[in-house]
Amino acid sequence: MINSSVVLLFVIMNVSVVMAWTLDARASSLPHSSTPSMGVVLPGTICSVFPRDNVWNTPITDLPINSNSATWLAAMDASTTSLHPDYGPSGNPAAPYGIPWNIVTPRTAFTKIIFQYATQSSPGPYPLTHTTLIERGSDRHALMVDPTASATSHACTLFETYDTTYRANGRSVAGSGAIWNLNSNALRPIGFTSADAAGLPILPGLVNYNEVASGSMNHALRFTAQCTQQSFVWPARHEAGQANVQCPPMGARFRLNASFTLPESSCSNFCQTVVTTMKTYGLILADNGSNWYFQGTADRHWTYNEVDQLKQIPASQFVAVDESCLMVNANSGQALQPGSAAFAKQCG
Repeated sequence: MINSSVVLLFVIMNVSVVMAWTLDARASSLPHSSTPSMGVVLPGTICSVFPRDNVWNTPITDLPINSNSATWLAAMDASTTSLHPDYGPSGNPAAPYGIPWNIVTPRTAFTKIIFQYATQSSPGPYPLTHTTLIERGSDRHALMVDPTASATSHACTLFETYDTTYRANGRSVAGSGAIWNLNSNALRPIGFTSADAAGLPILPGLVNYNEVASGSMNHALRFTAQCTQQSFVWPARHEAGQANVQCPPMGARFRLNASFTLPESSCSNFCQTVVTTMKTYGLILADNGSNWYFQGTADRHWTYNEVDQLKQIPASQFVAVDESCLMVNANSGQALQPGSAAFAKQCG
């Protein structure tokens, strides 16, 4: 993913599982051209992951430290915990750890999904089929990007579901689901969940192999914490926490200290790219889970060395930032951009 437009490549995702997981590496060789208005472009599509001025794509290097930073770090055991990449090799090359995502082709069938949390889910239909790659483990997220317009969705639509099980004859089930127009900054309705506890999209916050291989990853990353409070802050829309105000709220954003470094001898170019991203764009608290676990795509190209090197990053080297000054509208993910007069006035 890079900030450019990419020639559309329709990839047949259902030929084999291995082919689906090689998509990112193949797409990274496509030609590029400058498109300033677009955000990070998904490999294999013409779709950007929200506009460039979306909060996910906005640098936070100049934001002030949140007054609750020390309290939240303590609640997440930052002094004794290192970051953990929640993706990588599994020992089975055909089934790496991480969250897979699918490109919808013109031949993909759309289906109705029965949701447990139907009142807070986008009704669909969804491009879920028997060949859709679904995250392994208890969360069973399904992420699907449709680059073309259809009768029910815009071009470049992201479909995400949680606790997903495909069943034929329109009986597929999921815990919750959300549909996102990737050309828009619109957020979920206030108080609504998504496929994520914070009511946020999942795909924009994943470490993606071909981004890291390119040496540039220009967006925030998604991570989890064991303890979250019963509240949320923009751009999150939903909470799933406990009555403990010491814990961070959903949507809280954290930045790696600019002074933190790892030697090249123990942190390769892949590792350095992720470190730079954490300093520039930071982490967004998106779900309950193990402390300081951050997520990436399921890709068979990850190596143990590339992911293990990131376990050297101590959580104590992070601070929570106050990104409330970036907000343009409470119902929009649009963010004031560093260098603008509005940013200097609101965040300076």
